[in-house]
This record gives sequence, structure tokens and C-alpha cells, in this order.
Amino acid sequence: MTTVDHHAFRPDYAIPPGETLRDRLAELNLSQAELAARAGLSTKHVNQIMQGIAPITLETAIALDRITGVPASIWNRREADYREALLRSKPRVLSAEDKEWIDALPIKELKKRGCLPDEKDPSRLFDAVLSFFGVADRAAFERVWKVPVASFRRSSAYKSSPGAVISWLRIAQLEAQQRKVEPYSAATFRKVLRDIRALTASGDPNDLVDLCAAAGVVVVFVSGVTGCRISGAAWWTSPSRAVIALTDRYKKDDFFWFTFFHEAAHLLLHSKKQTFVDDGTDNDVIENEANAFAADFLIPPEHQERLHRLSTEVEVKEFADDLGIAPGIVVGRLQHDEKWGWNKGHGLKRTVRIVDGD
Repeated sequence: MTTVDHHAFRPDYAIPPGETLRDRLAELNLSQAELAARAGLSTKHVNQIMQGIAPITLETAIALDRITGVPASIWNRREADYREALLRSKPRVLSAEDKEWIDALPIKELKKRGCLPDEKDPSRLFDAVLSFFGVADRAAFERVWKVPVASFRRSSAYKSSPGAVISWLRIAQLEAQQRKVEPYSAATFRKVLRDIRALTASGDPNDLVDLCAAAGVVVVFVSGVTGCRISGAAWWTSPSRAVIALTDRYKKDDFFWFTFFHEAAHLLLHSKKQTFVDDGTDNDVIENEANAFAADFLIPPEHQERLHRLSTEVEVKEFADDLGIAPGIVVGRLQHDEKWGWNKGHGLKRTVRIVDGD
């Protein structure tokens, strides 16, 4: 199972830089009154710095540098860290809309995967969710995630829970960010797809990761999120870098390979400005194009007449050997074309293992 762990240490308390200053004065055997005299500050002001009431200004940091020998940059950093910690420790009052947003997300599962900390305080959990999605606030989430997702032509993915779909996409996005690939080349990708087609017959599906990387396409395998029924997605992170994300929704090779080539079709045929989220049920022009590409790439049209005459598993194996593809793909196509029942030939389909624990 994919785990995304990116939580920085953020204590729920704030230590004023005056604590560091107090320790340094003790080392130097200097009193607060003597520091005030040397820095040209009032004793009261120095005491307020010690308590974190008065800030250490840039001018004061330079004075402290000269008096204590601790660089001004350190005093400035300590002051900035303290003020940031104060802001973070201030309780956030969640609105009804904030709570509704959190409730619509698969929080429990995201915690289990390590995407979110095991935090029970609502305000801190709210901040952790913002960090997970890489946004500053809920309004930014709406702009970056919900509005674009709602406009995906693959709207039938919303037979799934929208929060689950977006969460799965974010996990895939974070996973993809870590991968290095060559600049995208359509010509190289088409060649790679021919090599991957041969891989279906006898090979490890995981090998397609390196093959696609050479063409500028990141491939990530992310186990499905509960309530998310999509099987794959494709998008561009830049004109020279594309991503295909695949789930373990179905574990048989016919569905896996068809989904992969379907997503590949989106990259080759369709806009670089869209994200394609696929659950295998929509029926529109672009999705039909991707379906036709996948079907014809795996079993070219000139073989369709022979395909539809196949009646035994032995014939399927011979046909698959002649085409250099997995027998399970042939069975899946026959079932889809309603030439075979859904139970016939099922034993020729192989289980595909692409994520831990599947």
C-alpha cells in the first residue's frame, strides 16, 4: 500500500528567543540591566524581550550580535520561528463549512496510510489536511481541487465519493513528484507502448515503469481509496512530463492492460490541459477514442474476424501466441464483445500484482 509521509515537526508550544538570550547572558555573566546599558535599551524593554512580549528587531539583533557574539542571523531566525509558532499555536475556530469539508474526506484511511498525522484536535487536523493537499486554505482547495475535478468530463467517477477520488489523485500526485523521467517524446512513447504490449504475454507489469520513464511518462501504482471506484488517471505536470496513475481496483491482467493503454491514449490523443479520471463506464467521444485506441492496439482490427470465431481456450491461447499478447486479454475482449459469457475462459486471466498487499 502506498504511504506518503511528509509531516514536519511542529510543536504546539512557542519558546521565545529570550530564553536563548537568558542562557547566553548567564554564560557571559551579564545581567539584564548591563545588557540594556550596552544595547541602548531600557531594562523594561530587555525584560519584555526575555518574555517574548517585545520582538527582536533587525537593529536589536545586530546589537545582540556585537554584545553576545551570537550572529544576528540566529537572533532573527529565532524571532521568526517564535512568531510563526505563536500563530500556529493559536486555536483555529472551524466553521460549519470547514467541518463539512473534513467530514467529506476519507480522514481515517488517510491517517492509516500515513498521509495525515493521527491528530484528534480538529483545528490541527484541519491544518494537516491543508498541508496534505498543498493549499493555504479551504478556498484555495476549492480552486485547485474541487472546481477542476467537478469539471472533469469523467464525471461518472463521482459515482465514487468525490473526497475519495480527490484524495486518491493527491496520493498519486505526491508519489509522481518523486519520480525522475526523461523529457516527453511522443515518438519514443509510441515505441515504448509496442514493447509494453509484448510485456503483457510474459513479463512483470512493474517493468513498464522504467520503460515509460524513458519516454517522459511517470507511471505510479496507488492502491484504491475506499469509496473511490476509478481505475486510472492521466494528466500532464508540464509539456514535457506526463503521469499515468493506476489502481488495483481490478486485479486481472485483461482489465489492467486495457486501462493502461486507455490512459496512454489520453496522453497521445488528447489535451495536455485536462486530467482524465477513468472508471470504465463513461461513454463520450474522447473516452470512446481512448477505448478504441486501447482495443485496437492490443488486438488490431484486421484480427477481429478471427477473434470472433474463437470458441475454445486452446484457440484463445494459439491466437494470443500469434499476436504476442496475454491470453487473458483475448478472453476479456471476447467477453466485452459479448462473444463469450463472463465466466467462460476466466481461468486464462492472470492476477496482476502492482501494489503492496494486493
